[in-house]
Amino acid sequence: MANKSNLPRLQKEAYLGQTTVHWTHTVSKRQTGWLSDTFHAQFRETLLHSLVRYAMSCSAYCLMPDHMHVLVDGLKPESDQLLFARRLRGDLNRLLKPFALQRQGHDHVLKDHEREREAYRSMAHYILNNPVRAELCSKADTYPFSGCMFPGYFGLDPHVDGYWDTYWKLYGLSVG
Repeated sequence: MANKSNLPRLQKEAYLGQTTVHWTHTVSKRQTGWLSDTFHAQFRETLLHSLVRYAMSCSAYCLMPDHMHVLVDGLKPESDQLLFARRLRGDLNRLLKPFALQRQGHDHVLKDHEREREAYRSMAHYILNNPVRAELCSKADTYPFSGCMFPGYFGLDPHVDGYWDTYWKLYGLSVG
């Protein structure tokens, strides 16, 4: 019998290897007041360590006042999205105190057609434009709490022209 207090998950195999997951982590009770430049810097450091540890990259993330989105690609056969999320959430909960993330994040494992480049780019665009839809800014590239991360490649910016060509080149080199 399924535990009704948990969101449904796919079989573990769906989270392994070169898979892509859109993770949404919500702060308990949708509390606000934790998002700051300092937290963003700590988030980036924590994200980097988790990406390296589990052989992943993050093509887009967006920290909103009460939740966060992270679009993550497994780069190697040994990549494990569930272990990545568990580690990231544990580290983020330590940083968020006295706030905390809800008990379980929401995940969307991308299907093959969603991983086609234009569909994938549209999903990342949707994530990065969250603050515009929430009227926190007028243009996504002015929002200070979004970005991307590909371990070993400092300074990537999903808001600049040419980003996607660079991302796909790095991705191809990493999984190849």
